[in-house]
Amino acid sequence: MANVTDIRAGRTGDPRPRGGETEKITINLGPVDLGQIDLLVEEGFYSNRADLIRTAIRNQLSLHAQVLHENVSRRALVLGLQHFSLQDLEAAKARGERLIIQVLGLASIANDVSAELALATIESITVLGAFHASPAVKAALAGRIH
Repeated sequence: MANVTDIRAGRTGDPRPRGGETEKITINLGPVDLGQIDLLVEEGFYSNRADLIRTAIRNQLSLHAQVLHENVSRRALVLGLQHFSLQDLEAAKARGERLIIQVLGLASIANDVSAELALATIESITVLGAFHASPAVKAALAGRIH
């Protein structure tokens, strides 16, 4: 029987993505809210709409920082970025391990990882944030992504 490795300790750092590591979201706002945002931008409080929205989100996350910290600890999530290379998964396969990946942030699997290798080495994936992998790997792991 293969060993199952729970991947919770790993590469962590500033949990905020840098540069091209951001995800786009879409929100719907009423015209009054949007007008107020535009007014604050026009008056120089923010450089643009996105700047105000990012600031507001960060303020809310800061307000709930204690709850977030407790949940990350309780659920033993890797906080930040966690990347799995072809070599990482080949080494896990050689050891007979199957990985349980739990990340709050960004989890990524290298593009040169085959669907077969991913299936052989990854027991489950839970990502709160973003998960990047090739379409073939995502399709192969669809039943294991929570």
